[in-house]
Amino acid sequence: MRHGEAMRYLTTTAAQRRAMLETIGADDIEALLERIPGKARLGRDLTIPPALAEGDLIRHLAGLAEENAHTDAYVSFLGAGAYDHYAPSMINHMLLRSEYFTAYTPYQPEASQGTLRTIYEYQTMVCELTGMDVANASLYDGGSALAEAALMAHSATEREEVVVSGALSPLARRVMATYCEGSRLPIRVVPWTDDGVTDLDRLRKVVSKKTACVMAQYPNFFGCLEDLEAQARIAHAAGALFVVSVDPIALALLRPPGEVGADVVVGEGQGLGSPLNFGGPYLGLFACRKELVRRMPGRLVGATVDSQGRRGFVLTLQTREQHIRREKATSNICTNVALVALGATIYLALLGKEGFRKAATLSTAKAHYAAEVLGKIPGVTPRFGAPFFKEFALRLPKSPDRLLRALRKKRILGGVALGQFDRGLRDSILVAVTERRTRAEIDAYALALAALVA
Repeated sequence: MRHGEAMRYLTTTAAQRRAMLETIGADDIEALLERIPGKARLGRDLTIPPALAEGDLIRHLAGLAEENAHTDAYVSFLGAGAYDHYAPSMINHMLLRSEYFTAYTPYQPEASQGTLRTIYEYQTMVCELTGMDVANASLYDGGSALAEAALMAHSATEREEVVVSGALSPLARRVMATYCEGSRLPIRVVPWTDDGVTDLDRLRKVVSKKTACVMAQYPNFFGCLEDLEAQARIAHAAGALFVVSVDPIALALLRPPGEVGADVVVGEGQGLGSPLNFGGPYLGLFACRKELVRRMPGRLVGATVDSQGRRGFVLTLQTREQHIRREKATSNICTNVALVALGATIYLALLGKEGFRKAATLSTAKAHYAAEVLGKIPGVTPRFGAPFFKEFALRLPKSPDRLLRALRKKRILGGVALGQFDRGLRDSILVAVTERRTRAEIDAYALALAALVA
């Protein structure tokens, strides 16, 4: 739900509760609890305050919510996979319509053409963004999409290890490590260079005939732009697949991975019209070449014609455990995030090509302005030298953790401390700038940081 909105709750009446108890043959609620051992029961009433009128309760909860640092009250330069992009109000208006909000899995195509059509449009848009042949109906988030790509490459190539750039999100790599543990699929990590991009010389040495896939991020975790063509050549020379994790906003300006050799493209779609939401629900993008479609996890919506020749849409290629034998399944993922995917579809349709390109252009222009202004502060220097999109790393002269805490007191979320991911980066922070940031906000951040490091 959006900030400031409230969910209504209507309780049952005493008469309704008595009727339900009579129906099941119980004298009272206590009779339902008799089988629970007395030592396992609390034995007293819960220490909760008395009931409040709805208006009083809303004010109480709003007061509690205000204790959180949300982007309506704080200026956010946070990134690392979740970004404060603008989400047009029309998205939420559309998503809360009952035909979308209450729709369930479209197992009956004759009754679910609207839902199936929106998923088909989403898949089409993902293919256009990534330059790939086919996209699925979505996965849970960017991390699970990356993990599913690793397992898919393992299955498709029948090879026994995955090679991953160290400049790929450590958060996504943790998710992937959890997925790969069950398959006993080892993950080899290639370090980054002083410029903040994948070390291609080390990549050539690590990739072998055992490698199922090479995985890179574009832009990478530090915001830097990788040489995808070179990495694709290295992967393909060894017979491995090339998997790219993308920021879809960047694809408004950058060449799609499908044009530079990617076999599988995944990504986090939160920036496509979803608010930050304390970490979810988010949107996992997943697309691949048509040769791999039967290995693709999740579900796929396809277009067809009915008995009268009219165009329609159906679920197809549901190669998951619910539908076929477990040993034949490509994945155990059982659903997709259709409502969030619909939000992304509405976002892209509302902005159109020019609006989408403008959002990306503003983000990168403002990020480069912020890097320039912040880089003029004595003791503050760029951590890496590679070109970047909307995110960049800075080396600070004082403890990043202390500086970020001090900035929060000024209602500025100044970035992400990188030392939590790599001790070699304990003097650095990651700063993200989206189209929502204004010049005044960037200048205020620079003034506040300059005062703190002086």
